[in-house]
Amino acid sequence: MKKIKKYRNIFLRIADIAIIIAAYYISTLILNNTIDAPTNKSIIITVVLAIVTYTTMLNAFKTYKNITRYENGNDYIIYVIACLVSYTIISILKLIFKTNIVNQRINIIAALGIIVAIISYRVILRFILTQNYINPEAKKPSNRKNVLIIGAGEATKIIIGTLKTTLRDIYHVVGLIDDNINKVNYAISGNRILGTRKDIPEICKENNVELILFSISNISNEDRKDILQICQETGCKVRILPGTKDLIRNKALMDNFRDVEIEDLLGRDPIKLNNKDIKKLINNKVVLVTGGGGSIGSELCRQIIKNDPEKLIILDIYENNLYDIEQELKFNYPNKQIHTIVASVRDKKRLNEIFKQYKPYLVFHAAAHKHVPLMETSPLEAIKNNVFGTYNVVNCAHEYKTKRFILISTDKAVNPTNIMGATKRLCEMIIQAKNKESETEYVAVRFGNVLGSNGSVIPLFKKQIAQGGPVTVTHKEITRFFMTIPEAVSLVLQAMSYAKGGEIFVLDMGEPVKIYDMAQNLIKLSGLEPNVDIQIKITGLRPGEKLYEELLMAEENLEKTNHEKIFIAPPDHDINIEKINQKLEKLDQLLKNNNNERKEEIKEAMKEIVPTYKPK
Repeated sequence: MKKIKKYRNIFLRIADIAIIIAAYYISTLILNNTIDAPTNKSIIITVVLAIVTYTTMLNAFKTYKNITRYENGNDYIIYVIACLVSYTIISILKLIFKTNIVNQRINIIAALGIIVAIISYRVILRFILTQNYINPEAKKPSNRKNVLIIGAGEATKIIIGTLKTTLRDIYHVVGLIDDNINKVNYAISGNRILGTRKDIPEICKENNVELILFSISNISNEDRKDILQICQETGCKVRILPGTKDLIRNKALMDNFRDVEIEDLLGRDPIKLNNKDIKKLINNKVVLVTGGGGSIGSELCRQIIKNDPEKLIILDIYENNLYDIEQELKFNYPNKQIHTIVASVRDKKRLNEIFKQYKPYLVFHAAAHKHVPLMETSPLEAIKNNVFGTYNVVNCAHEYKTKRFILISTDKAVNPTNIMGATKRLCEMIIQAKNKESETEYVAVRFGNVLGSNGSVIPLFKKQIAQGGPVTVTHKEITRFFMTIPEAVSLVLQAMSYAKGGEIFVLDMGEPVKIYDMAQNLIKLSGLEPNVDIQIKITGLRPGEKLYEELLMAEENLEKTNHEKIFIAPPDHDINIEKINQKLEKLDQLLKNNNNERKEEIKEAMKEIVPTYKPK
């Protein structure tokens, strides 16, 4: 095999010449039964002419530069064209020069034989090479991983081709899965379609499958969720191909796949938006995002910039995150006006300077301390940043005639049991009160946990799994509402387009998810078994933590909007700015006279200011 590889061109040319000679002699015998001396002379003249013509054409079409292992249908068509051109040239020479060339019937049969033989032996060579090509530095076949591929489409054909060539010593494809019952027992590139999704567990068990490759891109979210849940029950490692287009890029095959994420198991349908209303509000306007370097704030910036604002002002106190989103947006949108400002919402003077300079038309206020246990240990910091920081931005928006102010709130503001939730509820009260006396339209958007956000439980679980466990869950029954960051931000923008002032928009977060189940799923998706390979440890509820989150206060009556996932809690008519200012004066005194060690006093004061706050 090595000698064939080294002298491949010589080998191919000699083989082609032998085929040409044999083709003419066999064609003559087929038609004449015998070969006499004059006929033999004609054959020799014709063969010499054919050898020169065919090899010249095959060389001109660069067929001798093909790597036989990687030839495909397009290459074989080139062989056919080269041979037909050669036949045509020989026929024309016979007509023009009346040379002693064999008759046209023999010429036609020989040409067909040459085409069939040249392609056939190359196909056989390709099969031999792809079956027996072994990288001496690769793992031994006995160490290969058994792979099951979900999907029997074009992407799968490409995957199989690569697994059988460059990765054949690492992976062994046991078969394919497809839900089209008409495809079952048929094969792609020699690999049989073994069954549908319901057969996955049995197939994995029978074939000792270690890795499942999910290669279906055109599939509903519900079906994707269902298939992936079946896969994770097998205990196999599961990797997913985001889209067929990824295979077109010059990447190593396995780099196209990603690990299955919790988002894939949520099974959410894509959110439909009225993009015209959103674009109308943002287009050619100055937009300010506070906390723009955070997980929610940065995604707000990504989606806002797509709607062509005149200027996008990104404000954050943490310069590293601010720098990251600045570089990303300037790279992707080099012609947009993007201004990044390092500043704190606590700094009234600096905020006034920024509002005076840019006069934002829209303000998205995402800056806040959000980590519940940390804020329980430093309650005054939560008050300073969340309450007074919001109050400062609210007043600047009023003074500089901002059209609309959108507060990013949280489900933890509903009947809060912790300081963070209480501060966010007070922020909602501030914007509802301010809305009554200002031309600026103040609204809040309330939603639950977002997957992948800073402080989310998912990155923590992944880190714990990578370290071998244990994965820590505070309570076996604890549940949370979850949404992806892009989902949440898309709905924030849609809610913003509905705003009239004073509303609290509530996002439909779907069904609540048990954190314990989420931990189990993440372990299974890593190809491990919960409480066998990775232990799940129950640590107990943390300070201020609820078992269940609520999205609405009991006294709020939910109103529908034009969007099925957005609802409105109507304005609280009992809240006015005088009452709010009195509450804030009490808080200000609290800040001056207290420290973070006197937590009970701070909680008691917050209970008076936020009636729904009931600390544990």
